[in-house]
Amino acid sequence: MFNTTSLCRLHNSLINNSSDLASLALRLYLAPIFWMAGMSKFNAFDSTVEWFGNSDWGLGLPFPFLMAVLATAAELIGAVLLLLGLFTRLISIPLMVTMLIAILCVHWDNGWQAIADANAPFANEQVLAAPEKLERARDILQTHGNYEWLTASGKFVILNNGIEFAATYFIMLLALAGLGGGRYHSLDYWLTLYLGRKYPLLKNVSLTR
Repeated sequence: MFNTTSLCRLHNSLINNSSDLASLALRLYLAPIFWMAGMSKFNAFDSTVEWFGNSDWGLGLPFPFLMAVLATAAELIGAVLLLLGLFTRLISIPLMVTMLIAILCVHWDNGWQAIADANAPFANEQVLAAPEKLERARDILQTHGNYEWLTASGKFVILNNGIEFAATYFIMLLALAGLGGGRYHSLDYWLTLYLGRKYPLLKNVSLTR
């Protein structure tokens, strides 16, 4: 028969286990996203530097070479560390900074939506104008192109390039900064155990809680 102490232990166990699973899910979700973003910058690094620095068609950021290096390194190193669950809280910070810069410098003027949908909340003027343009594009493709082949891999949409994805990733990283790498499935957990055994003064220091 359960008493109050047993119920509290069960509650705490469920909370801890769900937090650990949430941390693992967030890490595994974000790691390939940042890896692909970092590799995209790395494979076209000269173009990335130009885009960061050019004020006419790019971001117009100061020190574009340094900014490109920092962004690329944060995403590639961050992807590996998230996958391993190593220094999870620490690496979440530069990744959040990267997402904030993306939100403010790249996506902000386009509003919230990543994909234009006039029926969705927060639809701005350019989103509301998208259905007419999309319908016109479909008419042209149906008349002059092989429309069935062109849409075999998915329907056509208009990319609005709003802050939706970057903001979502920022919130997920913020959650990881609070949750840590999680128990058992992260190197943070095993490193904490090792350091606690080797250095007794660090026994109460945890990378995962």
